[in-house]
Amino acid sequence: MMVTPPQAEQTLVILRKHFSDSLIAVYLHGSSVSSGLRPMSDIDLLVVIDSPVTDICREQLVRDLMDISGLYPVDPKGRRPLEIVVFLTSELNMLSYPAKCELIYGEWLRTEYEQGVFEGQTQDPEFTLMLAQASQEAVSLWHKEIYGLPIVGLHDIRRAMLDSLPNLELSLKGDERNVLLTLARMWYTMETGLFISKDEAAIWAIELMPVELASVLLVAKKAYLTGVSVDWENQQVEVTLCANYLAERIRVYS
Repeated sequence: MMVTPPQAEQTLVILRKHFSDSLIAVYLHGSSVSSGLRPMSDIDLLVVIDSPVTDICREQLVRDLMDISGLYPVDPKGRRPLEIVVFLTSELNMLSYPAKCELIYGEWLRTEYEQGVFEGQTQDPEFTLMLAQASQEAVSLWHKEIYGLPIVGLHDIRRAMLDSLPNLELSLKGDERNVLLTLARMWYTMETGLFISKDEAAIWAIELMPVELASVLLVAKKAYLTGVSVDWENQQVEVTLCANYLAERIRVYS
C-alpha cells in the first residue's frame, strides 16, 4: 500500500489555499507511486487548474512552497525537494506539442526565486513526457471532480525524448548518475512505450549492453538505490562512452 509523503499533504493545503475554486486535481507521480521514494528522490506533484495563475498568486504560492520544500542536495531538516508542475485544463484539452505548463516549482530554481524571478508559462518536451508517464501511473491525491489526464501517443513520446536528448547530454558532467539512469529509462520507453523506474530501466539495459559499459550503469544504479556518493570525476571517459552508447540506442528511433 502506497503511503502519501507528509510533505505532499502539506503541499496540498498550500495549493488549495492559493488556487481555491480553480483547483481541479492534484496527482502524485514519479518515484512516490512507481518504485517508491529513493534516498535522493524528489516528491513529484502534477496539478490541474481551470484558471490562469496571476503574477501575485504565482509569487505567493512559490514563497509558501519554498518554506516546506527540502533543499538540494542535502536538507538540514531531512525534507525532500518538491517538484510541482501546474497545468491548465484548456492546455491539456488541446495537448499542444511541446506541452505547456502554467507554473513550475523546483529546487533548481530556488536562486531565481530568492532574486524575485518567478517564471510564467513554459513549453518543454519534458512536460509532454511528464504527462505521458503520469497518465500511466499517477495517483490522485485530491480532486474536485473526476479528471482524466490526457493520453500522449507513442509518436509524441518518442519525439519528446529525441528533442530532450541534447540538453540531457549537455548536463552529463556533474549529474552523471541521474543522466545515465534517465538515458536508460528513455531507451526502455522508446522500445516499449511504457515507463518504469530508473533502477528497473538500468537492470533492463544492463542485460543488453557491452560488459564494460554496463558496469558504469550498474554503479549509477547502486548509487541511486543507496544514496552513496560516487567519484565520477575519475571515470569521465567511461561515463561518456556509456552515455554515448545509450544515446545512440535512443536515436535509432529518430
